[in-house]
Amino acid sequence: MSILVKPNTKFLVQGITGGFGGRHAQLSLDYGSQLVAGVTPGKGGQMFADTVPVFDSVAEAMAETGATASAIFVPPPFAADAILEGAAAGLDLVVCITEGIPVRDMIEVKDALKDSSTILLGPNCPGVVTPGDGEDSSGGCRIGIAPGYIHKKGNIGVVSRSGTLTYEAVWQLTSRGVGQSTCVGIGGDPVPGMTHLDVLKLFNDDPETTGIIMIGEIGGTAEEEAAAWAKAHCTKPIAGFIAGATAPPGRRMGHAGAIVSGGKGTAEAKQEAFREAGIGVAVTPSEMADTLLKMM
Repeated sequence: MSILVKPNTKFLVQGITGGFGGRHAQLSLDYGSQLVAGVTPGKGGQMFADTVPVFDSVAEAMAETGATASAIFVPPPFAADAILEGAAAGLDLVVCITEGIPVRDMIEVKDALKDSSTILLGPNCPGVVTPGDGEDSSGGCRIGIAPGYIHKKGNIGVVSRSGTLTYEAVWQLTSRGVGQSTCVGIGGDPVPGMTHLDVLKLFNDDPETTGIIMIGEIGGTAEEEAAAWAKAHCTKPIAGFIAGATAPPGRRMGHAGAIVSGGKGTAEAKQEAFREAGIGVAVTPSEMADTLLKMM
């Protein structure tokens, strides 16, 4: 099984006619994903890659194609509206790739989504991949920007705030002949959609996910909250890594949310929370897969 998306999940791309969105839409098609529509207001009636119809609105695209998820490649000033459009149309999942969305916009989005059934992944995230069983894991569902070929169908769930560390963990597993159920990049912005805890709960409930790699970074308390829940409820082995251990206090490192302030959000505190919860701690990124495999 998998979480969030399956190989047959139909999805659309908001911003498919832009350079970045178009490039990754084509890579999803090449991977064998069920990309069935694009959305760019004012460009309805066009075709992308000769096979994917473009619509003016998400609601129209859903009605015509049966899409249940979307990837957003819309510029920052318009991305919040794109998220809300997807939720208003009733999408099950919205994956926002866009980086640099104003924090105030995301606060308003989070408030608007409180009573919505739409799940938001991101923003500023690499997206989600459920590998398929074809060559180079093709035939799976790739929504976002992750390189599809590094994945392998299997039973390890991966969740991370960092895109590149997601890819590193996936490649370490694949190189050792170990496949993944679903790989989820939640993004590193201060106001995210899904959190580590949200994804851990889904992996814990997925009968075919047998182990989990959880990658965090300095800033905030999301990793500690996930660890506390895991200690009380998670039945599966978890290996964890925290990026930013050498970052000086008060200096933002990488993601907008990766900052230690007021003595909170340090790598040491997060690592200690992991250890108290029975989560195996990888000291360096190169140890992530081996730490989990030793636990299993």
